[in-house]
Amino acid sequence: MDIQNATASTGTTMRNTARQASLDYDAFLQLMIAQLRNQDPTEPMDPTAQMAQLASFSQVEQAIGTNARLDALLTASTLAQADGLIGRQISSADGRISGEVTAITIRASGGVAVLDDGRELPITQGVEIR
Repeated sequence: MDIQNATASTGTTMRNTARQASLDYDAFLQLMIAQLRNQDPTEPMDPTAQMAQLASFSQVEQAIGTNARLDALLTASTLAQADGLIGRQISSADGRISGEVTAITIRASGGVAVLDDGRELPITQGVEIR
């Protein structure tokens, strides 16, 4: 296997791992060992390129960790804001839906207020909270 194929294989593995939101040192070592085993002994990888690749793996791992921490912070912030809405009056932007907030549902698209009459109101731009 040449360097291009090994790099392509490594890139695919990294994308799959990034989707799973975890790239640990064990995975990195497995990738590095696989790449070393499959390189052409008559044309070994340039040490400079190898160090650059090591730095790239490290940056990806740090970015994944940072994203995970930011997601946790965003979730905590959203829950704190949602808690502050319970018991307050809310009205849709057009004024057709209003009522007291009894619960908040957090969805991928954002927060949804559950009103005292059972209706749901997405918390979007233009919603009035009193």
